[in-house]
Amino acid sequence: MKESSSYEPSAHYTPMNKWPEDERPREKLMKHGAASLSDSELLAILINTGSGKLSALDLAKKLLREYRSLRNLSGLSVADLKQQKFKGIGKVKAAKLAAAFEIARRLASAPKDDTAPIRTPNDVARRYGAQLRDLQQEVFMVLCLSSSNKIIQERTITKGLLNSSLTHPREVFREAILENAASVILLHNHPSGNKEPSREDIQITKQLVEAGKIIGIEVHDHIIIAGDDYTSMMERGLI
Repeated sequence: MKESSSYEPSAHYTPMNKWPEDERPREKLMKHGAASLSDSELLAILINTGSGKLSALDLAKKLLREYRSLRNLSGLSVADLKQQKFKGIGKVKAAKLAAAFEIARRLASAPKDDTAPIRTPNDVARRYGAQLRDLQQEVFMVLCLSSSNKIIQERTITKGLLNSSLTHPREVFREAILENAASVILLHNHPSGNKEPSREDIQITKQLVEAGKIIGIEVHDHIIIAGDDYTSMMERGLI
């Protein structure tokens, strides 16, 4: 739902449970459904309590004003959310928000049939795009596949800047060996939104492909999630 671009503190400096019933986000949700609430009202329910002269709704509007959308806000870590400039958002509220955003990402990326085999790079992008596209740091994952190309395990190998010292073949293939995987797909995101593989991306991919040949576990693809788009190294001819 569209939010106002301006921010003005609410005239109510009392807890929301003291507001008139038709102005309380929680009561509005129960009466009219969650879809009837604005972004700030939904956030206010998670924030629950205000701080000083700011209500929970005021804090929600302040967060949206700073980051302009729920999507931008959803990529923040707990540490980002409880910055001093957001006085009133402590570790408990920040954890609740981070948990809610993670649930939303997992729901958005969950396939209707999670036993369906992976047939194309687009299958991977559809399944993991929502989970990775808005993160503020790079996350490198390995997807372990059965002989019928069904995902039997997924593991996050590193968080932070992708480099060859952190994505050692030992770490990447450990889970695949334990799961008796027939093959793997490598997956990471570009927070910048640039879908072009970097020189480091290409170097790491070649290193892992060669390691997979020695181990006997094929690397099917290395997919980069960048915003709403993606790049498949297999489709680019880099594997």
